[in-house]
Amino acid sequence: MTTPTKPLAGIKVVELGTLIAGPFAARILAEFGAEVIKIEAPDGGDPLRKWRKLYEGTSLWWYLQARNKKSVTVNLKHPDGVEVVRRLVAEADIVVENFRPGVLDKLGLGWEALSKINPGLVMVRLSGFGQSGPMAQQPGFGAIGESMGGLRYVTGFPDRPPVKTGISIGDSIAALWGALGALMALRHKEVNGGAGQVVDVALYEAVFAMMESLVPEFDVFGFVRERTGNIMPGITPSNTHTTRDGRHITIGANGDAIFRRLMRAMGRDDLAEDATLADNAGRDARREELYALIDAWVAQHDETAVLATLAAAEVPASRIYSVADMFADPQFLAREMLHSVKLPDGRDCRMPGVVPKLSGTPGGSEWIGPALGAHTDAVLAGLGYDEARIAALRAAGAI
Repeated sequence: MTTPTKPLAGIKVVELGTLIAGPFAARILAEFGAEVIKIEAPDGGDPLRKWRKLYEGTSLWWYLQARNKKSVTVNLKHPDGVEVVRRLVAEADIVVENFRPGVLDKLGLGWEALSKINPGLVMVRLSGFGQSGPMAQQPGFGAIGESMGGLRYVTGFPDRPPVKTGISIGDSIAALWGALGALMALRHKEVNGGAGQVVDVALYEAVFAMMESLVPEFDVFGFVRERTGNIMPGITPSNTHTTRDGRHITIGANGDAIFRRLMRAMGRDDLAEDATLADNAGRDARREELYALIDAWVAQHDETAVLATLAAAEVPASRIYSVADMFADPQFLAREMLHSVKLPDGRDCRMPGVVPKLSGTPGGSEWIGPALGAHTDAVLAGLGYDEARIAALRAAGAI
């Protein structure tokens, strides 16, 4: 059997990003077959190489974030280094960058310069506040986007200050919008022809776009959504509960029929047939009563028994998974969501599988994040640089 061609095979991407948002957007493209050439500074490369848990001196996050990418070291402050990038861009379909607006322009690598070299170029620009507006020049990380975009305000419990999620979700959301925008721009060019364009993603706007009915509720009713802990008013019951053996499970029984099944599973047929609880509005009006009842029922049983009872009743429920739970879970294993790779010393290491799953042309993980500059010579040779010229560039500090 032959390996199916990945859907983005033949697409060339130049990545001029560091850390999370830009590199994650490019990683998505690489997982589905795009050739991603990651430009890194010769003196250490992407700082993500040293973030969080290091194995033999390199971040395990790096091995994931840079999988399927080619690492090329270029000194963007050297004119010959800039020329290397310009020659790469001339052959590229997409550039992904997450510098502060104006930085690339000063280097001669802004949109105006690159679009003249390659009129069909799609340039994905991820930044804290976008390429325009009074805050465009300010630095902004995912945490700032989450705060300004509204997510932090509604996250946590009402009697405590706002909290963050356990990951850099603002950066990741922006990356998803960036990858989606790149593919839409390529599709437009394919169908309608014409020049390329800029995909301008602001981190705060990426988060803001996820905030459901926040804006119209305020505009029409003056309603400000506040922190509500693990519940969402108006959608009842949906909450996290603690079992007798100290495990936490989430039960989502806010559908009318599902609520009735939950009550019967709890031995409360009276509530299942209570007409005042037949819809969300009625249940939400009595949510404190209902949550107290569900809390008490869950607390009487161990996690295994609760989940088995709810599964039999077809009530959506899940334990709150730690990563240790994921490693032993049959659903994760059956869906191949723990992909085994080899680290440079030969050690086995599992990483997340590729999402989404395409039935005909699935994505995949071909290699882990490469050593700094591992592909520099080969990529430059592909541009027409001979060995002597590459050696001279390296001696001059351009690569």
